[in-house]
Amino acid sequence: MRRTRQYRTGRALATATAAALVALSVSSCTAASHGRGTGAAPSGPAGQALGTGPVTAPAVPAPTPSYPLSSAPQTIPAVREHTPARGPGWKPAPGARVVVPAANSAALADEGRLLAGELRLGFTDKAAARPGDVELALAAPDSGPPESYTLTVKDGRVRVTGPDQAGVFYGTRTLKQAVKAAGSAPEGTVRDAPAKPQRGLNLDTARKNYTAPWIEARLREMADLKLNQLGLHFSDDQAFRIQSDTHPEIVSTPHLTKAEVRRINALAARLHIAVVPEIDSPGHLGAVLRAHPDLQLRDVQGRAVKGAVDISNPAAARLVDELLREYLPLFPGTTWHLGADEYQALVYRDPEASFPQLAQAARQRYGPSAKVQDLATGWLNDRAGVVRPAGRVPKAWNDGLFAGGVARAAQDIQVEYWTGREAGARPPVSYLDEGRKVVNLNDEYLYYVLGEPNQFTYPTGRRIYEEWTPLVLRGTTPVPARYGPQILGGRLAVWSDLAGAQTQAQVADGIRLPLAALSQKVWDTRPPQQPWTDFTALADRLRPAGS
Repeated sequence: MRRTRQYRTGRALATATAAALVALSVSSCTAASHGRGTGAAPSGPAGQALGTGPVTAPAVPAPTPSYPLSSAPQTIPAVREHTPARGPGWKPAPGARVVVPAANSAALADEGRLLAGELRLGFTDKAAARPGDVELALAAPDSGPPESYTLTVKDGRVRVTGPDQAGVFYGTRTLKQAVKAAGSAPEGTVRDAPAKPQRGLNLDTARKNYTAPWIEARLREMADLKLNQLGLHFSDDQAFRIQSDTHPEIVSTPHLTKAEVRRINALAARLHIAVVPEIDSPGHLGAVLRAHPDLQLRDVQGRAVKGAVDISNPAAARLVDELLREYLPLFPGTTWHLGADEYQALVYRDPEASFPQLAQAARQRYGPSAKVQDLATGWLNDRAGVVRPAGRVPKAWNDGLFAGGVARAAQDIQVEYWTGREAGARPPVSYLDEGRKVVNLNDEYLYYVLGEPNQFTYPTGRRIYEEWTPLVLRGTTPVPARYGPQILGGRLAVWSDLAGAQTQAQVADGIRLPLAALSQKVWDTRPPQQPWTDFTALADRLRPAGS
């Protein structure tokens, strides 16, 4: 009986002890799990320590977050390639900085400071990047095509690299838009580059005066869309809109001062936009001719021809060349637009009979079979000869280059194709078959003509987005794809035919979506992935406040 009683007593003690241990273990785990553990050695009912040291609850590891594969950042134009990854992405945070390595400071400090201001981050070019930062750096020059970039979001930081300053800058535009659209940049790697090297806006400031601040606002809008060219058509029949020191008598009021133009050019350069000036000749010179009527072209009956100078008169060439040489230092870009379109002498049924002085000058220069169109071609080549030594590549409208004549336009003149309806215009393939480089300003899609005269209608953007490509140079039919490498890109053109039809603000609002659509189609010539409704919704989200 004693053994039985002792056994029961021992069993009871063992059971009680085990229960106490279980209770203590549960209590300890619970306390640890809520962060309330004291670290003291657990004790039994009599306050005696159990075991030889403190009993610690097993560590409970924090669960690893599980992220879905990222999606491409939401931008206009859309990025061309995104490699998704799992991770939280990146968003601006207190203490984060834009970092430029000291070796790249001279090249990228402007880009870094601009991005830092836009995202409200710090900036340094004197420290290494740390978690949370954005680093901008130049890669090897041969690491990608011009204007390309790689943007990597990983481990809580962003790194943007490119073979040139423009590429790194476009990477910062992608980051800026991604944050604005979604609050953060997605994890993963973007590899991006433009399909076309010339992408932009053409602005007729001659027939309508646009203020310097308005033009600067367009430059900032263009930069975010990765557009890189602003054409300024500042001389026409109606007005001449930039201050001149050599010929102040031709300048209209109001106009841009040279100081304003220098500020516009300086901002454009910081935003990697080239300003392409245009003094159109030998037509569209009405503003010049009002001060120099002796240079006016007259037909055989003595009637003045609107906007046209007499290209047989050496004084006309001297005046235009003086203007070109005056403005060359003001516009330090690489291209120069010489105009050459709509010379009214060539719309006459028989130019040689109507303008015997032009016909005679043509024969004297090019031989007995030469015609007026050859003299016009010589005029274009002579003006190209003025800008070319200054390092400028000449441009001209397509209807200023003629076929079948004795004289031939210089091969390096880039053709800005806008129409097939004007005198002298040829189908796009005609220029391409000559091996010429062509820029697309198709008047069917890319002409924003104030007041909508001559059956023009304001482009909505949707047709550009859904139908147009750089191959569609004339009308709605594309040229064969084999000509693609010769087509350098395209610009949306604002023409101020009826200047009072819209205010500056209305023009800015009217071109916003067409310009965005154009940016998509010259950055990536493939069909867009987003439907138009999603594209416009994104454009609205990315729209700067107050614009």
